[in-house]
Amino acid sequence: MSESTTFDLPIAGMTCASCAGRVERALRKVSGASAVSVNLATEQARVQAPGDSLPALMQAVERAGYSVPRQTVELSIDGMTCASCVGRVERALSKVPGVSSVSVNLANERAHIELLGQVDTQTLLDAVSKAGYSARVWQAERPQSDDQQKRLHRERWALI
Repeated sequence: MSESTTFDLPIAGMTCASCAGRVERALRKVSGASAVSVNLATEQARVQAPGDSLPALMQAVERAGYSVPRQTVELSIDGMTCASCVGRVERALSKVPGVSSVSVNLANERAHIELLGQVDTQTLLDAVSKAGYSARVWQAERPQSDDQQKRLHRERWALI
């Protein structure tokens, strides 16, 4: 069993205290889950459970008739040069509690991350940094830096 982690899961579809109680009972049935509390007003569940139990927690909520909305984050990753780099970044991000799925694209140097619950973006950035790369939250309107433009220009010329 993996290390215990606190999960903050958003819960959609609860309308009353009975709903919150139903979700709480469903989460308590997950193997290793403890310290379960569901807040109807904030539509959040806080669960202390093994780090690898996120899929089981989600299934428990869904079996109870509710859903766990997913959030997405896009990160710009610097320093990747090959498919092995992509794999390292994907593995590092996948280990962060609350990450549902990760897809890293070498060509556009971005990571698309689906999250369940509240995950601090700094935690994601730190995971990428520990893997040996630098990252920042991707913004569509952000212009490329001079260094990025020069590197991309060199790479394009190398392909010709």
